[in-house]
Amino acid sequence: MILVGSQRAGAAALADHLMNDRDNDHVTVLQIRGFVADNLHGALSEARAISTATRCKQFMFSLSLNPPSDHVASEQGFIDAANRAEQALGLGGQPRAVIIHEKEGRRHAHVVWSRINVDEMKAINLPHYKNRLRDVSRDLFLDHGWPLPDGLAAYGNKNPLNFTLAEWQQAKRQDIDPREIKQAFQEAWTRSDTLRAFSNALEEKGYFLAKGDRRGFVALDVNGDVFFLPRLIGEKAKTLRDKLGSPDQLQSVAAVRETVRSKVTQQLLSFIDQTKAKHRRDTQPLLDARAEMKAQHMQERQRLKEGQDKRWQAETKERQERLNKGLRGLFDRLTGKNSKNQRAERV
Repeated sequence: MILVGSQRAGAAALADHLMNDRDNDHVTVLQIRGFVADNLHGALSEARAISTATRCKQFMFSLSLNPPSDHVASEQGFIDAANRAEQALGLGGQPRAVIIHEKEGRRHAHVVWSRINVDEMKAINLPHYKNRLRDVSRDLFLDHGWPLPDGLAAYGNKNPLNFTLAEWQQAKRQDIDPREIKQAFQEAWTRSDTLRAFSNALEEKGYFLAKGDRRGFVALDVNGDVFFLPRLIGEKAKTLRDKLGSPDQLQSVAAVRETVRSKVTQQLLSFIDQTKAKHRRDTQPLLDARAEMKAQHMQERQRLKEGQDKRWQAETKERQERLNKGLRGLFDRLTGKNSKNQRAERV
């Protein structure tokens, strides 16, 4: 199921929205737990009233649960999903309401929790709740055997060799669920009728067919790890040969591993070039600013030097003008009066 949640206020507006039977064929209040009231409006009003004793403004957490369009979830399935979500979020045991909407044969559900812990009278913090809901959603898809949407698949249902640098870095931080690997192989097997089609379908997911050491079909991922196809697909080796032909048409494990390693190396070199180019783009404004600052400093120094030179010339001229000239100036030099005046000016 796709899980989308948010912290919010507005108890009356939310209750009106969830009980809206104009836009839905059927509205069912599946569960009200932990409230005194036995209806949704009363329950959410209780949550609002309790929150007034705290500083919390967004005192509710609202979650929508949407199964794939071609699958109908049971009431128990929605309850199980709500239980998983509240444990992942840290809302275990909090008062909640579960409402099911049905329109044109499709079902989805909404769950609303009170965030206020009445024992401590403070709101429960929900750090990284989007990431936690994403993990729960992926587990629900895998547990039910539903095809993973691109947004939940570890590699986004893409070949890692076609990743951008950001996608590659993100993929390195992810651990792939074995159930997801099995699902990828089974989907490729189901929609392929020839060896070439099967090989192409697997490569779209980042897996490469090879001939195993015992003349069987195997596949390698971009890390060079080997996967035994009959076990992943759930078919016998004979069934694979009947559909795909002889594995002798394929390269050996060593040859495929070397090919994949070469592609990965080329990809990494490309990422290195991208990183260097990005570094140059990021640092160029700093280099330009440094050059501009250097030019400004040189201009300021030149103006300062010119100002000092002009001041020195003006002061020298002023001093010279204060000295006596002619016979009186000669008399001052002979008697030492001129030297005394110059020393006094320096002091």
